Amino acid sequence: MKLVSYKTEDTEHLGVFVHGHIYNLNSCDKQLPDNMADFLKGSDVLMERAKKIDNQIKLQEIEPKEEVFYELLAPVPHPTSCRDGYAFRQHVATARRNRKVDMIAEFDQYPIFYFTNHNAIQGPGDVECMPDHFEKLDFELEVAIVIGKKGRNITAAEADGYIAGYTIMNDLSARTLQMEEMLLNLGPAKGKDFSTIIGPWLVTPDELEEYKTTPKEGHIGNAYNLGMSCSVNGVNVSSGNMADMDWTFAEIIERCAYGADILPGDVIGSGTVGTGCFLELNGTGLSKDPAYNTQWLKAGDIVEMEVAGLGRLSNIITKFDSEFSILALKK
Repeated sequence: MKLVSYKTEDTEHLGVFVHGHIYNLNSCDKQLPDNMADFLKGSDVLMERAKKIDNQIKLQEIEPKEEVFYELLAPVPHPTSCRDGYAFRQHVATARRNRKVDMIAEFDQYPIFYFTNHNAIQGPGDVECMPDHFEKLDFELEVAIVIGKKGRNITAAEADGYIAGYTIMNDLSARTLQMEEMLLNLGPAKGKDFSTIIGPWLVTPDELEEYKTTPKEGHIGNAYNLGMSCSVNGVNVSSGNMADMDWTFAEIIERCAYGADILPGDVIGSGTVGTGCFLELNGTGLSKDPAYNTQWLKAGDIVEMEVAGLGRLSNIITKFDSEFSILALKK
């Protein structure tokens, strides 16, 4: 099942995406809420009701009203929190090698994550950035999960049962802001807090059964063979696979939930796949050729991410009409 959040006029709704069309779940079953937040709070009971409707639509047993005029939103427009992981060893090792530093041994000892701005979640469409964001503006090709039920002190062996679904994530990054602030040994903040994009829909785990594969040796949890790619203005710039995650989402959940609640609507990203950002690609290019022509996102760029089984997430980068700069405020 592909769950979507969408807007007609000024009202947000919850639907399912079937055969290229969106159908409102509440109009099919009045016991289903008309927004994603309340739906996820209903846990497995509401999920099963929605799957029944989805199946009836696919079998053409019912003909609910099709939504014609709508704006597709992030599948979870108002997440309870947003964390981002660091699960792909290839990306971490390559980025460190490009900076001429050794691979950090702790990567293989435990999964890590940071909190980002859950109020800056966006979906498909235009993404507006400030002037300072364009100082080395970057994409990050990722997959994210959404938590479907409350839990605490969850083991990796049981953690996959807390996942409501999977979606594509683009963790937009303003690298100049990010690198300046990280010199002070805190995690990324202003370099990341302006936009995290997810979508186009939330795919329930049952739809990914055919893609299941074996996790990396010594790891626990579901793993999926999902090809990942990103193009900018129609030119492919990144290719990877979700199966290359060293730390599984189950293991990341285990760490997130240690001594803390995870809640329905929490979004957790995988971290960047290998080759999944310009920072890494530019560093690799410059290491081979000092004259390498580096690339960063600019206003007007069309960024499209595609993940097998999860769809295509498309955005246009736009620039806010302002000259205000926090980089210029440095003492």
